[in-house]
Amino acid sequence: MLRTPLTDRFSLGLPIVGAPMAGAGGSGLAAAVSRAGGLGMIGVGAGAEPDWIGRAADEARAAAGRFGIGLMAWNLARRPEQLEAALAAGPSLVSVSFGDYRPALGPLQRAGIAVATQVGDVESARRAEGEGVDVVVARGGEGGGHGDDRVGTLPLLQGVLEAVGEETLVLAAGGIATGRGLAAVLAAGAAGAWIGTALLASVEALTPAEGRRRLLEAGELDTVSTSVFDVAQELPWPARYRGRALANAFTARWHGREEELAADPAARRALAEARQEGDYDTAFLYAGQGVGSLSSVTTARQVVEEMAADAEALLRRW
Repeated sequence: MLRTPLTDRFSLGLPIVGAPMAGAGGSGLAAAVSRAGGLGMIGVGAGAEPDWIGRAADEARAAAGRFGIGLMAWNLARRPEQLEAALAAGPSLVSVSFGDYRPALGPLQRAGIAVATQVGDVESARRAEGEGVDVVVARGGEGGGHGDDRVGTLPLLQGVLEAVGEETLVLAAGGIATGRGLAAVLAAGAAGAWIGTALLASVEALTPAEGRRRLLEAGELDTVSTSVFDVAQELPWPARYRGRALANAFTARWHGREEELAADPAARRALAEARQEGDYDTAFLYAGQGVGSLSSVTTARQVVEEMAADAEALLRRW
């Protein structure tokens, strides 16, 4: 059995947290990860309404009992109702990342809810520990979706584990897609893994069929960390946080030309239309470098259980 401070703190069977992936990670995926023994997270998008958050939480609770919610810190200043909805939902864990998490920290912890935040450098981990964050997620640049892409997972994890005391749970994120990856970060001292890309092709993910097909065909060299999709959607993401996605014709044309893209309404319309039509030559599929390990459509339970079993076997062998 893979018992760690993470499994003890949240009464989990496995040291795995399903990353909160807005657009792909709804109540079904969160519940499936939790039923498998991990902790599933509901990803809240920038425009998500409080009613949606409440319904997703109710569905995850009814199906699995425990769940978490992921919020974007930069968005809470303009959408404070998302934090209120998360508080009302009563999850086991709320992740507040990509901006100033401090205004949300006190209300969540006073409500008895543990708080996580993702960090991309050692100094940010030290600050998070100093502020009293419960779970620090060392998210390396290999990870899919948004984050700080300046440091890889293993260099970051080593530095964070040296800098942060044992009272703060440290999870590893970015490029962990198999049992070998989980074993590696546990052996390094992480309390668990925060996985996203490994779950994107699962039947419970909200990934469309064509998106699953493209993910299964992609290799580890087929992603790019870029802000072009945010610029085209006019989303005010902080410049520090770019999104790793499958490279396509849109990134080939606009990556590195973001100022021109911002001034091109036709290009922005083209992205919106492509998203509606499921045209992934233009529309985005956020995924990390671990995408090359995806081989088939399966269930989230299979992903989580096989990853944990393979990691345990490796750790016992070593």
